[in-house]
Order: sequence, then structure tokens, then C-alpha cells
Amino acid sequence: MSRIFSGVQPSGNLHLGNYLGAIRNFVRLQQDYECIYCAVDMHAITVWQNPDELRKNTREVAAAYIAAGVDPEKSIIFAQSSVPAHAELAWIFNCVARLGWLNRMTQFKEKAGKNRENASVGLYAYPNLMAADILVYRATHVPVGEDQKQHLELARDIAQKFNNDYHTETFPLPEPLIFGAATRVMSLRDGSKKMSKSDPSDYSRITFMDDRDSIALKLRKARTDPEPLPDNEKELEGRPEAANLVGIYAALADRTRQQVLEEFAGAPFSSFKPALTDLAVEKFGPIGEEMKRLAANPDHVDAILKKGAERAAAIANPIIREVKDVVGFLQP
Repeated sequence: MSRIFSGVQPSGNLHLGNYLGAIRNFVRLQQDYECIYCAVDMHAITVWQNPDELRKNTREVAAAYIAAGVDPEKSIIFAQSSVPAHAELAWIFNCVARLGWLNRMTQFKEKAGKNRENASVGLYAYPNLMAADILVYRATHVPVGEDQKQHLELARDIAQKFNNDYHTETFPLPEPLIFGAATRVMSLRDGSKKMSKSDPSDYSRITFMDDRDSIALKLRKARTDPEPLPDNEKELEGRPEAANLVGIYAALADRTRQQVLEEFAGAPFSSFKPALTDLAVEKFGPIGEEMKRLAANPDHVDAILKKGAERAAAIANPIIREVKDVVGFLQP
């Protein structure tokens, strides 16, 4: 069976965008692939993290996976830092990857901003760690969004260069899994900005911890415009708030935006919003309830993470030993 690897950064306050953009797909993939999912806490510390918050947020990622429907018996759920092979392979890849490759990574430029000289070395080199995350399990497929395509291409380049440099076939070249049109969920208060945990308004996002009443309240307060819904996507251009709510409905209903518009053509938001609210409460409400149950039982989450780390290490450790042998390291 082909093997999937993916992860979510434990930065706190996971929201509907994380669910529709990634975690919902993780649930579906476990039907057809061997799946390895982690909370990438080593990536998180490329920028400063409060240690207590990092522990809490790592559990939150694991809880989100489980609440959304990832089966910890079928799939592997663990914290990245609990399997040392990730860091070991990342160092080897630091010595394989070229500076020119990393200099082309657009995400570093965006995250480092103008004060690039003050960014951590980890932030600069973390695409090499991302490659190690994937290849230490010889994952064959990686679900990627638009912003991660470049990093997967780098992982493929590193795998190919390692294989060429050492005249080996140690690593496969992982393939991207792209799920049709990406679900880009925008702020409920400003349709021109992505839904984000950093937005000062709690009404801008629906989080994994929101209960049914909170979901309904936030959607009632979501910004719209005075025009009725059109019957085609072209007429949504220039109407970011309307387009966002239609996109959320389409994603939750597993339909296209055009299908949603055909159903609600001519409807005012006073009738569309209640339909969207009912759908969101039905689909996302149970996830919030399960998140609260898991948050109240951290020992249960920790036990799942511990077992997952053991299962992940059982796959990664023989591979990292093989890599060390190829490189020429003496091993006890």
C-alpha cells in the first residue's frame, strides 16, 4: 500500500480553514493509504514558542485529528520531536541540499520579512527538515496545498541528489496529492484576508473548539453585502465576503460553488445564512464537542501520541540506519 505523510504545525487555535484545507482530506486518505500524521512541533520552534503553550497546542493538533475522524488505530498520530530520526535525517539533508535551492524558497522570504538577518537558522533550513519528515518514512505521496508545492519539489530534489551522490535507490521521489480546487477559507469579517488564528477578532474564524451555538453566532455575524446571490461564479467577482460564504457552503456540502449558486440563485443572505449555519453546525459542531472531550482528558491524548511515536519509530529507525550506512557513519 502507498504511504502518506503529512503534518500540522501546533501553533494554536485551529480553525475551519485548517479542517477544509487539510485535516478533512487526512480523514479520507486513510481509507486507501497507510497514513502517518504528526504535529510538527520541531517546525513550530523555528519562531519563538512558549513551552507550556507548545505542549498544549501539540495535544490540540492530535485531538483535532481524532475529533475530525482520523482513526489512531488505523493511522499513526504522533509528535514530530518524539522520533529522533527526523532530526538526524534533517542534518544529513542539510549537507545534501544546496544554498541556492533554499534561497529560492518563497515562504522563508515571506516569514522572515524585512528583518531577514534576524531570522533563525531553523526557519531558513526548515524545508530540509520537511524533506526529512517525508523521506524518513519513504512516503510515496504527500497531500499539498498551493503554498507547499515548492517544498515538496525540494524534497524530491534532495531525494534525487542523495540517490545520485551515493549511487543508491534509498529514497523514492514522493508524489503530490492535490485535491481539485483548493478550499481557501477567508475571514468572516474581511473576505480579502485568509481565516487566521492571529486575527484580533474571534468572530473572524470558526475554531475546532467552538460549540454549535458559537458556530451559529459567528455565521450570523459574518460580513456579507446587500446583493442577492447570483446564478454563476463570474458574478461573484468583486464580492469577497459573498464568495467566501458560498465557498464554505460548497466545501462543507461536497459540492461545487456553481452548484450552490444554482440552488440559491436570487436568494438574499437572510435566507442563505440560515442554510449555511445549519450545514456548518451539522458538519463541524460534533468536532467541537469531541475536541472539548479530548481537551478534558489529556492523558488519553498523550497515550495516543506515545503509541503513535512508537509505531512511527518502528518504520523510521531501520531507514535512518540504512541511510547512515550509505553515508559511511559507524554505527554501534
